[in-house]
Amino acid sequence: MAELPKIISVDDHVVEPAHVWQTWLPERFRAEGPRIERRGVGGMKHIGGGTYEQEFTDDGRPADCWVFGDLVYIHKRHVAAVGYSRDDMTMTPMTYDEMRPGCYDPKARVEDQEVNHVEASLCFPTFPRFCGQTFTEHPDRDMGLACVKAYNDWMVEEWCGDSDGALIPLIIVPLWDAELAAAEVRRNAERGVHAVCFSEVPSHLGLPSIHSGFWDPFFAACEETETTINMHIGSSSRMPATSGDAPVAVAASLSFNNAMASMTDWLFSGNLVRFPDLKLAYSEGQIGWIPYILERADDVWREHRAWGGVADLIPEPPSTYYYSNIFGCFFRDQHGVDSLDVVGVDNITFETDYPHTDSTWPDTKEVATRLMEGVADEAVYKIMRGNAIRMLHLDLDRDRQPAVATA
Repeated sequence: MAELPKIISVDDHVVEPAHVWQTWLPERFRAEGPRIERRGVGGMKHIGGGTYEQEFTDDGRPADCWVFGDLVYIHKRHVAAVGYSRDDMTMTPMTYDEMRPGCYDPKARVEDQEVNHVEASLCFPTFPRFCGQTFTEHPDRDMGLACVKAYNDWMVEEWCGDSDGALIPLIIVPLWDAELAAAEVRRNAERGVHAVCFSEVPSHLGLPSIHSGFWDPFFAACEETETTINMHIGSSSRMPATSGDAPVAVAASLSFNNAMASMTDWLFSGNLVRFPDLKLAYSEGQIGWIPYILERADDVWREHRAWGGVADLIPEPPSTYYYSNIFGCFFRDQHGVDSLDVVGVDNITFETDYPHTDSTWPDTKEVATRLMEGVADEAVYKIMRGNAIRMLHLDLDRDRQPAVATA
């Protein structure tokens, strides 16, 4: 294999700096808007999704916390994990002072990318959660919308603004109103944004499903503006679990199921028939499961479509829409790489997951080189950067963008 191309990571994360909403919100919202307070944490337990049992005490471990109405979100080490050993990547409360600056400072982030063989990075939110559901859950819709817009203005103008393309903007939308969501997509597309967060299973958030028709204005806006819909595992505020007392490692091992369930939902929804140019991306879902679910979905379509409710909805085998409309994403998945002939060399992208516990930083080049051993150079180029360039409409490598196979 030739020298590994510089990577474009399609799934990283930003820990929002303390000033975001106090700087970017309109003044009338700032007093009640999200702000950072340092508190002592006596105890903390993850219940599921974005829910924790938390105890605050004056003599507890210091932590910087987002305070927003009744919500208190504690910064935790396993979320800002880079720089710690694997055994120290625990659910420990922490302050900004204990984080690597690349977690929250754009210039430091670009420096950390440069030492990690990464040219550009797409970053998901932390405090708003993976599709901005924090602001959807707030009872004041005016405040929620103002917070969404403030986040997007900060993301585009400050986080990405001076990075010379090294940081790629990824916006959130007001999920409670599809017309408002469409308007926010169009507002940001006018300033060059081509990526938006969405929930893998919106019905888990108490929102209408993708089968309902509710989201059509949002889907239409994304298709019209070439904005890719990015769905991170956990963006439904629910992770697969077997029991309440199972170790978190069980849910972590099964997390791909969120992406698998969501993709199956989309393949049978008819949305990719009605919006044929819409593009979807599954973040941190890995890819090794894709060959089987495509096989199973096609088999169900062939054998069960009459009673399965999709005979008039899905005119082609479901896998057709995967190859034409969907991108997978991985960071360590040898089985998926070994299945490239079915996964589709034009359908997968790479990530570093900085700064989470799954991150391959600062060894991403070595990890990727091992995974790509024996893979043809042109396929390596596509997986490491070419497909991400197409997916995110980046102004890079225009002479290298080949026609896309759809079978």
